[in-house]
Amino acid sequence: MLVETEEAFRAVAARDARFDGCFIHAVRSTGIYCRPSCPARTPKRSNSEFYPTAAAAQAAGYRACRRCLPDAVPGSPEWDLRADLAGRAMRLISDGVVDRCGVQGLADKLGYSERHLTRVLTSELGAGPLGLARANRAHSARVLIETTDISFSDVAFAAGFASLRQFNDTMREIFGRTPTELRGQKRGAPSGAGTVRLRLPFRAPCDIAGVLRFLARRALTGMEESGDGCYSRSLRLPHGTGIATLRAADKHVACTLRLSDLRDLGSAVARLRRLLDLDADPVAIGEVLGTDPLLRESLQRSPGIRVPGAVDGLEIVVRAVIGQQISVAAARSTTERLVTELGDELPHPEGGVTRLFPTAEVLAEHAAAALPGPRRRAETVRDVAAAVAEGRLALHPGRDEAELREDLERIRGVGPWTSSYVVMRVLGTPDVLLSGDLALKRGAGLLGIPEEPADLSAHARRWSPWRSYAGVLLWEAAANGPATRQKSYENWEKS
Repeated sequence: MLVETEEAFRAVAARDARFDGCFIHAVRSTGIYCRPSCPARTPKRSNSEFYPTAAAAQAAGYRACRRCLPDAVPGSPEWDLRADLAGRAMRLISDGVVDRCGVQGLADKLGYSERHLTRVLTSELGAGPLGLARANRAHSARVLIETTDISFSDVAFAAGFASLRQFNDTMREIFGRTPTELRGQKRGAPSGAGTVRLRLPFRAPCDIAGVLRFLARRALTGMEESGDGCYSRSLRLPHGTGIATLRAADKHVACTLRLSDLRDLGSAVARLRRLLDLDADPVAIGEVLGTDPLLRESLQRSPGIRVPGAVDGLEIVVRAVIGQQISVAAARSTTERLVTELGDELPHPEGGVTRLFPTAEVLAEHAAAALPGPRRRAETVRDVAAAVAEGRLALHPGRDEAELREDLERIRGVGPWTSSYVVMRVLGTPDVLLSGDLALKRGAGLLGIPEEPADLSAHARRWSPWRSYAGVLLWEAAANGPATRQKSYENWEKS
């Protein structure tokens, strides 16, 4: 963390947008907090304070800057890189777990006592679970105020506030304006009652086109739809269902959410951000991977590489089990059959998005009969689903990596490749190398990198702690075909 360091003040003085979301800059003389890149005049060092989160600044009595909107920034990349208790807790708080289950529910999911969790978060992040959840609620409410025409009482309910009075007091305290004043500052066209249009910010550069291309290659008919630069998919959310449509735009991802229950706004946004890996630090990743001459050409073609994440942990495990040792096209065809036969129909279909991924309960009962191909594979899908349905396997982003691997590999048919793929996509672990992956090995060969798992692992040590991102570059190389080899050799000779 950069808090309380001179480097933080230098980042503020330089208005360096790379640090937006990594820390908060508060100004004593004005009583406001800003993102590091705020265009306002840089205050004296003696008037500056730094906090790890917006919630910490709010707890200290500061209100949000009206000019730079410090809450509307990418999240800190530390949560995936650190993967400690604070990082895992932040993932779940962003998903709305505190609002749905309370602090005790959050502590139970993480495997710690409520007291210990509160002590750790307060010490490391400057605010406890309730303060962090309150900051998330305020931001969700602001999005609804500025992008929809729904009543303030509905906004308060959807954002998770206990009462209209609490909603009004919180908005005035944090943003220095009433909800009515905030609505007067609308940005963009208003949305309908169940529709929210918003911008998902990221740190530039960001290869959104690459992530959407990855998702499009694996899109399941009925559940996902891709074309004309857009990607849409169905979402199963805590309070209902939704459809998300994503499109790359200038300096952000344009997102349209159609929700059956607006209380799911925060959860949907958090899951989509993880799906697109929008909180990554592309500069740090590029500095490490760019030192390898065999990767440099690929990195230049895909600046701001991202690792596709997940909106549903069970879906990723099932896809991984089905996709072992077969092509992407074959895996897609097989998984589509599951969605068609076992997925629930959406109550509000749109275009080609008409179904949801099957629930754990339905898969546990019917997957073995519905899945074509090897019997063992179908039984593994059934056993994974049964473990989830019975509560023996939790697949949320707050899991400890080692414990999740152990739980997965305890199931017959789930090996190290599958568990590694799951922790990379569900937990966002940045340093996973799938050295036995067939497509990854093919991509490595096209770039002149050793293909044998042992040799590839040895070569990949120089990519740590960003081996997951290097793996995406190798997948892209495999998808682009043999022409990649000549370009790689030419680049290697020049270097």
